Amino acid sequence: MKQLILAEKPSVAKDLSRVLGATQKQKNYYEGPTVIVTWALGHLLGLKMPEEVNKEWQTWQLETLPMIPKKIGIQPLPKTGQQLKAIKQLAQRKDVKELVIATDAGREGELVARWIIEWIRFDKPIKRLWISSQTDKAIKEGFRKLRPAEEYQNLYQSALARAQADWLVGLNVTRALTVKYKDNLSAGRVQTPTLALVRKQEQAIEKFRAQTYYQVELAVGNLRATMAQKNPYAFQEAAQAQEVIKQLQTQKGKVASIQEKSQKQAAPLPYDLTELQQEANARYGYSAKKTLGLVQSLYELHKLVSYPRTDSKYLPKDLQQTMKERLAAVASFSPEVKLYLKNGAKVIQTNVFNDAKVTDHHGLIPTEERARYEKLSSDEQKIYQLIVQRFLGLFAQPHLTKQQTVVVTFGTAQFSFQQKQVMQSGWKQPTSTEAQVNWENWSKEQQIAPAFQLKKGLTMPPKPLTEGTLLGKMEKFHLGTPATRAEIIDKLIKSELMERTGNHLVVTPKGKQLLTLVNPDLVTPALTQKWEEELEAIAAGKYKLQTFVTQIEQDTRELVKEIKQSEATYQDFALTQKKCPECGELLREKNTRDGKIYVCTNATCSYHRRKDPKVSNHRCPQCHRKMEIIEGKNGAFFRCKYDGTTEKMMETKERKKKMTKQEERKLVKKYSQSEEQVESPLAAALKAAMEQTKK
Repeated sequence: MKQLILAEKPSVAKDLSRVLGATQKQKNYYEGPTVIVTWALGHLLGLKMPEEVNKEWQTWQLETLPMIPKKIGIQPLPKTGQQLKAIKQLAQRKDVKELVIATDAGREGELVARWIIEWIRFDKPIKRLWISSQTDKAIKEGFRKLRPAEEYQNLYQSALARAQADWLVGLNVTRALTVKYKDNLSAGRVQTPTLALVRKQEQAIEKFRAQTYYQVELAVGNLRATMAQKNPYAFQEAAQAQEVIKQLQTQKGKVASIQEKSQKQAAPLPYDLTELQQEANARYGYSAKKTLGLVQSLYELHKLVSYPRTDSKYLPKDLQQTMKERLAAVASFSPEVKLYLKNGAKVIQTNVFNDAKVTDHHGLIPTEERARYEKLSSDEQKIYQLIVQRFLGLFAQPHLTKQQTVVVTFGTAQFSFQQKQVMQSGWKQPTSTEAQVNWENWSKEQQIAPAFQLKKGLTMPPKPLTEGTLLGKMEKFHLGTPATRAEIIDKLIKSELMERTGNHLVVTPKGKQLLTLVNPDLVTPALTQKWEEELEAIAAGKYKLQTFVTQIEQDTRELVKEIKQSEATYQDFALTQKKCPECGELLREKNTRDGKIYVCTNATCSYHRRKDPKVSNHRCPQCHRKMEIIEGKNGAFFRCKYDGTTEKMMETKERKKKMTKQEERKLVKKYSQSEEQVESPLAAALKAAMEQTKK
């Protein structure tokens, strides 16, 4: 009898089959003496669309909203039917005794498998593989410790609740907005409050007005300190600060107090996914989606890091025994690693081991696999180095500094001087302030000369949000999960509600309007935060799926009612004054992966065209620059925008047609002939002039 193992992706199935001895490769699976390994392609099934639940919902109209079905049901996604059929046939084999869920160990991975199991009506025992890395060792250990699938039933319930909530809120609110305001307006329970966070920061920047202020500064040796004030921007006129300086110069300055304390700073804990995305965005400008893709590749393809979609920075205690092996795998990373190994790979940051703070997965750390840097892309290397560097901090000594705070008084005015001295660098390189060698020596009651000066400053506006800072806010308000936040940001950009400007995020005019058209409850993160906390409670077995869905249905009714009754107006900023050549309606500008296009606003008209001609790789025969592709009445053709040269486009078959031997010989003969030197008019004139001179 055999185990049927269901992986989430073909690449993972290939690794599992190699480790488990399933060497016979078939079209849709691998087979061995005791196992059959097959795979999904991510999600093979999804919730039914409204028109497939109720025929009345096929037409988008306000009268049929909200759509609250008794049961939504699932259906195969496009182009997945063949793999789904293959899994069903394998499940029905008489030699299959049980199924092992080996999809990603998380909420979505659980949903991928459970929907497949439901669809194929599998009625044999089911077990769960739960591992945090894809190394051979982790896979073997995981299969020795398979758990009953029933233990993960609450996780599945949480995933199902999330999917149904997104269906109810997202489809109803999006459809209501789109029909009411006659534009494609996308809203959802997580993406809309996320958009609102970006807009709130923009509004703070827009309201900001720069303000000049003055401060009184005291100099003692190489140190500077400003006068302590409740409001540091109190002096808005230079004359105010100058008057204070005059008064202080009549006072006697003295050292009122000297305080010294030692500071011990331990190395930071390993990354969770959100912090890694923030760091990569700040250092390299990577989008959250790009970072997730890179770390996923390091996990799945290269087997170099643990499971990336984690929200924990801690490690379970049973991982302690693997630390030496993991450290040895990165021995070539930096010189201090050999010293750590010589000391027995002793973890200094022992508070990292905390079972109570490990959620579904532990913090991101290297596996026991040695990296082959020649196989990693430049971007993959950067992400891997971030993870390894943070991991090495666990073995490093703490960063120790001595900090001295000296308070100098002139009458009632106080000036606080601070200086730091590094006692032990440990895991951290000293900052320029800490590395300061000119340590000022102070003594109690020491007399201080009145060396005052005026310091001018200008208040600075809040900084616009980057993807990194937005991820931090999303985490704070429980908007989405580490696994979905990158996708949410990307969806807002694709929906033209938000756009990237350099490394910053900006809400589009369309996005600004959307936030005024929906119920305020959906704009503020409070309601979504409540929903996310309830989803976590479902996963922990502390809240019921049906209770959650019933509440979501009631919230959906209120959100749709608000839109229906709204008297707000909407301006379509993408609408142009250009008319459709087929039906005469106005054209709307739309962003696509292939650039901007014009589409007809008439729902029954399919006319569309590019806003700007597409630039091809075909070169102009005159100036050798890339030519544009122009769509004409008689088909597409090449045109050079620099000199106007046009050229017919060959058919695909014609372009692929091989050149004959005779054509090759003619071409070689043509370009092999020595070209005659053509004399320029200027050269000819100079030559003639020289001949006249000789005569």
